[in-house]
Amino acid sequence: MAILVISTQVMENYGAHTWDGKSECPQRWKAKGGSDYKVLAIDVNRAKEIFEQVRSEVEEDNNFYRVDVIDWFVESDEWMSWFEQSQLEYEGEVRYPEPTLNWQ
Repeated sequence: MAILVISTQVMENYGAHTWDGKSECPQRWKAKGGSDYKVLAIDVNRAKEIFEQVRSEVEEDNNFYRVDVIDWFVESDEWMSWFEQSQLEYEGEVRYPEPTLNWQ
C-alpha cells in the first residue's frame, strides 16, 4: 500500500474585503500557503482514479478564497511533509499533521 499526496495552494482575494457585492468583485489575489492532503492506503494502480475521486474535497473557488491543486503524487506509507518533519525534528512529535481524506 501507499499514500496519495495532494499539494494545494491557498489564495485569498484581498479585493473582496472592500467589495460592496455589486458589479464585479475586485481581483487582488495573494498566496496564503497550502497543505499536503494525504489519502491513506491506496492501490498505486488506481492513483489517478482516486485523485479524481477526492479532488473536489480539496478544491474551492469563490470571490473571496481559492484552493488549487498544484501537484499530486504517490509516496510510501512513511512519507511526511516538510511541515510534519520540522515538527518532529524541533518538537519531538507531530502535533499538527497534514489533513487526510477518505476515498472509499
